[in-house]
Amino acid sequence: MNPDTLALIMFGTLFITLFLGHPLAFSLGVLALVFGLIGWGGSPEVVFGLFANRCYGVMDDYVLVAVPLFIFMAQMLDASGIAESLFHTMHVILGPIRGGLALAVVIVCTVFAASAGVVGATEVAIGLLAVPALMKRGYHIPLIAGSICAGGTLGIIIPPSIMLVVYGSLAGMSVGQLFAAAISPGVLLSLLYLTYISIRCGINPSLGPPLPKEERIYTWLQKIRMILTSLVPPAFLIIIVLGSIVAGIATPTEAAGLGATGAFLLALGYGKLTWKATTDACNSTLLTTAMVMTLFLGGNAFQAVFMGLGGGDAISSILLGMQVSPYVVLFIMMGTVFFLGMFIDWLGILLIVIPIFTPIAAELGFNPLWFATLICVNLQMAFLTPPFGYSLFYLRGIAPPEMTIVHIYKGVIPFICLQWVGLILCILVPNIILWVPRAFFGAATIG
Repeated sequence: MNPDTLALIMFGTLFITLFLGHPLAFSLGVLALVFGLIGWGGSPEVVFGLFANRCYGVMDDYVLVAVPLFIFMAQMLDASGIAESLFHTMHVILGPIRGGLALAVVIVCTVFAASAGVVGATEVAIGLLAVPALMKRGYHIPLIAGSICAGGTLGIIIPPSIMLVVYGSLAGMSVGQLFAAAISPGVLLSLLYLTYISIRCGINPSLGPPLPKEERIYTWLQKIRMILTSLVPPAFLIIIVLGSIVAGIATPTEAAGLGATGAFLLALGYGKLTWKATTDACNSTLLTTAMVMTLFLGGNAFQAVFMGLGGGDAISSILLGMQVSPYVVLFIMMGTVFFLGMFIDWLGILLIVIPIFTPIAAELGFNPLWFATLICVNLQMAFLTPPFGYSLFYLRGIAPPEMTIVHIYKGVIPFICLQWVGLILCILVPNIILWVPRAFFGAATIG
């Protein structure tokens, strides 16, 4: 059989195994083994030798050391009570306006995302605080669900983000440049969410009623003090982590170490550092890192065989052979990533599409940093798109019975549309992505 055809069959078989419900990491690894043996004449020495080289490459990647450190940082921030303090502050300040508590959710998620960089920690922490408070005050349940799910997904794009670290490792790109490029799209999405909530609640106040006057008991001096005590510590942590990377003072791994230490000290400063909190953070970090690395090994094995059989060249030939504008090909790639996001988590998508789409984007003349950031903005939607959006299940796991999965699905649809608006704006106006990295690293370096 022609190797190109065999590679395309391999790609199609991957979807069959996923639809059957098999774990992604093991599906990737088993398919790599089976098709490697078929494609290379049944020689196990060649296949296992290739796998061994790929495994060593993953384990020898210094950048990936940042992954468990950032995960630990997120877990310790969750334990420190920063989310609780921020939400209480935003509750007091924004509560008197229409939709104010939903706006508070998005703002707190944005700040927490810039501190933690993990979707699960952000969404669960904010969800536990916000759902009871908003439901008690009569907020529209789908609006509550959409605000929390969409706000929580900002953790995967606003740096420091684990996804950007992984992307940099897989594509051989500067993590610092990826962090800089993701700042503006993350802020843009946050502003789109805030605008949508403000307009919708402004038109229909019953969706997000303001706090009654009897609950507005804080003076301006008290509000300022609350802002300083709840916002300054995470802002300082953001400056330490993100600023040190973008300024070139520290590598991503070193900055992740600083962030983990800073989160530990914040938990200590807030009086929330207990032995249970520390062991829980360590256990969660161990489990999540093991999952990520298992996916990495399976994905690298799949990549090696798929590309070795010529699958990347076959797909490139199909897309580049189309007599259409490069932007049509770009939207085909974006549509593919969006479709995959309905069924596969972000890490699996990166492992599959980066080796295929990156050369195509380079051939089409797209700026590699701009294209990489578009992929990452698109992958936010993987957390929200039914049927397998992780954010939907994070929220359902902590929501009261009154908030059904139907409410959650209805609530996220407008925010998925807003994410598409943000993605299209980033495509039409590349400087949304590129102006920050150009300011820090120079136009000659970024392109």
